[in-house]
Amino acid sequence: MIGFIVAGLIIGALARLIKPGKQNLGIFATLLLGLVGSVIGGTIANLLGTGDIFELNVIGFIVAVIVSVLLVGVAETLVGRRKSA
Repeated sequence: MIGFIVAGLIIGALARLIKPGKQNLGIFATLLLGLVGSVIGGTIANLLGTGDIFELNVIGFIVAVIVSVLLVGVAETLVGRRKSA
C-alpha cells in the first residue's frame, strides 16, 4: 500500500514536470492524480497482457505517466474555470 502511494506520488510529479506551464495543484492533488493514472496505466497494461494491475512494469508506467499528464491538464482546466468564475 505504501509502495502504491509512493508510485502515485512519483508518477504525479513526473506528469507535472512533463506538462508545460505552472500548475496550481497541491501535493494532495498531485498524489491523487498520480494514483488514478497508475491504476489506469496498470489496467491498460493488464489488458495488453504485460502484467498484473498492481505490478510495476515499463508499459504500465509509461501509460500511467501519459494518463497522469492528461489528468493534470483536465484538473488545471477545472481549477482555472473555478477561479475565473
